[in-house]
Amino acid sequence: MNTFALKGNICFSTDREHLSFFPHSYVICDNGVCAGVYQKFPDKYIGIPCIDYKDCLVLPGFTDLHVHASQYAFRGLGMDLELIDWLNTRTFPEEQKYEDLSYARRAYEIFVHDLLEGATTRACIFSTVHEESTLLLMELLEQAGFHAYVGKVSMDRNCPEHLCEKGAEAAVQAAEHWIRACADRFHNIKPILTPRFIPSCTDNLMRGIAFLREKYHLSLQSHLSENLGEIAWVKELCPDVGGYGEAYEKFGVLEGDRPVIMAHCVHSTPEEAELLKRRGVFVAHCPQSNTNLASGIAPVRKYLDMGIHVGLGSDIAAGHSLSMFRIMAEAIQCSKLRWRLSDQSLEPLRVEEAFYLATRGGGAFFGKVGSFEKGFAFDAVVADDSALRCPCHLTLRERLERLIYLADDRHVAAKYIVGRAVKGQAEGLPLRKNTLA
Repeated sequence: MNTFALKGNICFSTDREHLSFFPHSYVICDNGVCAGVYQKFPDKYIGIPCIDYKDCLVLPGFTDLHVHASQYAFRGLGMDLELIDWLNTRTFPEEQKYEDLSYARRAYEIFVHDLLEGATTRACIFSTVHEESTLLLMELLEQAGFHAYVGKVSMDRNCPEHLCEKGAEAAVQAAEHWIRACADRFHNIKPILTPRFIPSCTDNLMRGIAFLREKYHLSLQSHLSENLGEIAWVKELCPDVGGYGEAYEKFGVLEGDRPVIMAHCVHSTPEEAELLKRRGVFVAHCPQSNTNLASGIAPVRKYLDMGIHVGLGSDIAAGHSLSMFRIMAEAIQCSKLRWRLSDQSLEPLRVEEAFYLATRGGGAFFGKVGSFEKGFAFDAVVADDSALRCPCHLTLRERLERLIYLADDRHVAAKYIVGRAVKGQAEGLPLRKNTLA
């Protein structure tokens, strides 16, 4: 039985406009599920272990809705390039290395270690076209207690020979072989179909991906309307459709009983946005990546007002940091620039909204994730901001805002995923554990 309490300053979103704060209160984990937040310890739980985090902030875990694990090794490099040149000069040469399992192990061990050090508790991850190294990544994440969707990339055109699968039929067979290899092998890590993007996938491959999606009831992740050059390229490759989104829609990959993630959507047309809403697609907003590759600024306010699902993504390595604190800050900053320089009808994001996107907004892709409301998965991050010294009294909201702008991995004192400690207690840190009586 895995039932315990955390004590601290509890903060979580109830919706995208409101934050709830419970100073010096208790959040109860009952077998991996949140049983509620209480200002006074409930009688029914007296006797369970309680870890007192004193004045720390206790937050729901963050979801990274779009990250490329195979690119982590070259983060911070190639930032003077735009998307297509960056893929050809940095990304594809690096991803070829993952055919070598010894290299893949070294690289993925670093990625998984660093992912666990931060505030992220859930992620949707791209690997490469290589089945064995993708399975290795999934095994490392599983062993670490992480929860994620991981996708073996599919592509059969417009990429280097060593990454280009030998035709659509071979690519579909490879994806299906990998899906079957995942069956009953992982508990916390799930496969997700991952056609890289329309320019690297032929029509026949996309038809095959749609078939696999229906056959195995899988989610899907890809890229959409990130860069103007990319969009122009899609128009050349798909002259029979009216837009980039339609190039996915015509193959049926947006349909199904499992959700879809489309990363970026920086330049989506009104028609494309309506398609995203109609199909229930999750938009992974990646402000750091969009800035680094000079792609633009996504109209997140418009998507939220339309009722489109939106979460945040680090998009390593077009983004240079795994920290969801930084991604929240940059989502706010980019929305301000768009408002000031481009469209003053779209108000900038507020702290409450950025926090919602990082927790409940992206977490919704996994189900009831990203909140401390009763019935949600017990994912929690303990943030110790005592080193961020200040001579005046700060409210809990002000402390949270400062964390968004100032925090990094050093401020994550402990982390729990579905009630399991994966940082802090699990590593033997001196956590005070009291039994209430």
